[in-house]
Amino acid sequence: MSTLANQLAAAEREQVARAIRLLLARPLLTEATDPAGFELVRRRREPLAQWFDYTCGWSLVVEPRRGYARLTKVRADPDGSRPARRARSGRAPFDRRRYVLLCVTAAELLSLPMTTIGMLADRVVQATSADRALTAFDPVHKPERMAFVDVLKLLESYDVLRAVDGTTEAYVASAEAKVLYRVDTTLLMRLPAAPVGASRLAVPPDEVPARFGELLTGLVRERRYGGAVTDGTTDEGDSERAATDAQRNLRLRHSVLRRLFDDPVLYRTDLTDDELAYVTSLTGRQILRRSVEQAGFLLEERAEGFLLVDPDGLATDVRFPDDTSTARVAALLLLEPLCAAPAGLLPEQLAESGADLLRRFPRWARAYQSEDGAARLSDDAVRVLRDVGLAHRAGGRVVACPAAYRYRLTETTSPDRDDKPGPEGDAAAPPTTGGTAAEG
Repeated sequence: MSTLANQLAAAEREQVARAIRLLLARPLLTEATDPAGFELVRRRREPLAQWFDYTCGWSLVVEPRRGYARLTKVRADPDGSRPARRARSGRAPFDRRRYVLLCVTAAELLSLPMTTIGMLADRVVQATSADRALTAFDPVHKPERMAFVDVLKLLESYDVLRAVDGTTEAYVASAEAKVLYRVDTTLLMRLPAAPVGASRLAVPPDEVPARFGELLTGLVRERRYGGAVTDGTTDEGDSERAATDAQRNLRLRHSVLRRLFDDPVLYRTDLTDDELAYVTSLTGRQILRRSVEQAGFLLEERAEGFLLVDPDGLATDVRFPDDTSTARVAALLLLEPLCAAPAGLLPEQLAESGADLLRRFPRWARAYQSEDGAARLSDDAVRVLRDVGLAHRAGGRVVACPAAYRYRLTETTSPDRDDKPGPEGDAAAPPTTGGTAAEG
């Protein structure tokens, strides 16, 4: 092969690896939000689709004319560590009410290429009023309008909605606000990732709370691994007996690599016996290492498990450590006492650690300077650590995960070195934290 051919092949491998990591961080990539990234995915869509299908069993759809690429991620163990977030209110996660309004609003938008915010709100009112399992939407109340606006802003961020006249935020102040939208119904239909449609799970509404876990499992069950998938209630034992050896191996490969590429740390203790046997087999290890290399990651294999490192940070959707919020700063600071207690810390001990932080930095975290502030601070920090896979709960205690020991605090300084009152704008200014990944 000529030198030029070698260079072209190397360039293609690098581009495919970069595009894989872009899509892992942003499964819905639009030309409007990232023109360069979308162009890269568009040009390399065939090898990308092949890589995702073989490695993770995920489908990739690229629509060049409509300007979007959709990677459909499916996991057998869905969790709430990556919730939908509000564009306002400090990007707080969606609550149950907002998720309900999101589903109803999306369903109503399917038949509306163009609409106004008032017409859409009326349709949501009618839809929720007609379903006895739902609380009726009432745009007269401001909290309801705020929730509705959060839903619309999320759909705007997906490029499903485009405001061509007016601004969505105006609806918070008045239900009479005038906003005109263009709706991309094709992209809207690409948003759901569940292999089994929720409408196929024929369960009476009053039974849903008691059977929620079963229904959630039914939504993500895939035919390719064997076993009948009809109403999402197939017994797992029947599914196993119906699967061939090839289907079982396919399921093992996808289940392991999905978790590794979606959450960069994979602990051996979190794997089933079959999954651990697969990933430690000669074939499994070869596939693992080849897939990691093709995606441009560095693989660290430790006694506790596997860790992926992206040298360019392209696949990183959540960064840690960082100083973007009080809870994230506190999370880094709490790693020190957590890692010093192998058996973990009780909620009372964590609250005391939070109180110690508030005493050390009295002008920091003003929102937590209250009677229950220390407990709230430690709870929020622990939630951050759990979401990034650095801590877990065990027997009423919070225990540091092995990956947490990679971090050490190198510096902690207060922005207010003297005791003089600062301006109001600095009320929430956090101490500066320096955290590094330990190599041990």
